[in-house]
Amino acid sequence: MTFYYQHHRMFIYKEAGIRGAWKQWFICSLLSLLHGVISETTRTLDIMTKYPLIDGHNDLALRLRIIYNNKLNLINMHNIPHVATDISRLTAGHVGGQVFAAYVLCTAQDKDAVRLTLEQIDVIRRVCTENPELELVTTAEGMRNSTKITCLISVEGGHSIDSSLPALRMFYQLGVRSMALTHTCNTPWAESSSSFYRFYQRKNNSLTEFGKAVVKEMNRLGMLVDLSHSSWETARAVLNHSTAPVIFSHSSAYTICNNTRNVPDDLLLRLKENGGLIMVNFYRSFVACSNIPTVSVVADHFDHIKLVIGTESIGIGADFDGAQGFPEGLEDVSKYPALIEELISRNWSEEELAGVLRLNFLRVFQKVEKVRDEMQYTLPSEVEIPFLEANNSCRVILTNPVRYDSSYRNGKTSLVPVRAIAWFIILLIQLL
Repeated sequence: MTFYYQHHRMFIYKEAGIRGAWKQWFICSLLSLLHGVISETTRTLDIMTKYPLIDGHNDLALRLRIIYNNKLNLINMHNIPHVATDISRLTAGHVGGQVFAAYVLCTAQDKDAVRLTLEQIDVIRRVCTENPELELVTTAEGMRNSTKITCLISVEGGHSIDSSLPALRMFYQLGVRSMALTHTCNTPWAESSSSFYRFYQRKNNSLTEFGKAVVKEMNRLGMLVDLSHSSWETARAVLNHSTAPVIFSHSSAYTICNNTRNVPDDLLLRLKENGGLIMVNFYRSFVACSNIPTVSVVADHFDHIKLVIGTESIGIGADFDGAQGFPEGLEDVSKYPALIEELISRNWSEEELAGVLRLNFLRVFQKVEKVRDEMQYTLPSEVEIPFLEANNSCRVILTNPVRYDSSYRNGKTSLVPVRAIAWFIILLIQLL
């Protein structure tokens, strides 16, 4: 009995020792794990404080029109309900610069797209000049040196210029520094990746001669040519023609998610040769396809593009407020640190992350400005689109007005100006 008791007591002590050791191991492992998480979070915030993010595409202005009809007096810009963007969340997300899109629906093409775009530019300018935390800038130097959240204006969709180079130049004068050649509709001169609208359907002509003139004029002005939403054939044609780097302001990797809004590997390689930038989109349909969207899936796009063309060609263009449905953990502009923390866990270096966060965009923007400076003696283009290529019910042939004399009012023959007859004959010949 004594032997049993002593043996049993020794067993209890041994078992207790094992349990104690196991608990100690568990606590140490948990503390180590927590230390790693805290270290990654601290490193993330340190890096993002040092290199505040420049995001390539945000549609807050669209939401302001839809929800508030652009009535800024109704809005507290620090806390805006029903949107993903406001000043408080931009600050929390360590955003140092935001490209805001002036976007109007494709249904405005050939109608009042220019007017509506002007109104969207106006609301962006007001947001960025009436709030002291924000600063409207028009240069890479302005973005680099500002201590505020900088705003850059883009136009999303070439239908906004109504096939007019003077309209493009006037947008530039208002501060626009980037334009997407298409949205979800073709223009008379460039092709969309979407077939949702039936505007200007054509074959084997993804960038017309006028489209090439648009690209050249954007190069001359120092505007970023944005290929997000353009068809792959249009993108290839632009990469053949542009003398300045181009961007995909909010697109992801086609290999990871086979949506035609994304960029295939061969185009990524062409983009690297061009010196341009792909700014990864967070929208679930462009990052996850049929899978569940997560921060990890978004990071997969970064890893793939890094593998194909390196980190110097990558930026971030989340597309907040341009769509509904973002991965859990990346729901609004305050959540960017979650992505950077995920990339740190995948052994992305501070140098690589600094490029992705802001330095790559600034380098590309500066190169676009350098091309502009090299073209300073090139005169503004006076190329006009052929009438039949942009023919619609709202487009007119400019002629002297037809005057009617009193004999016409009395039911007699009218006096039709010879020039009007000449224009009619020219139009008739073109139609034939």
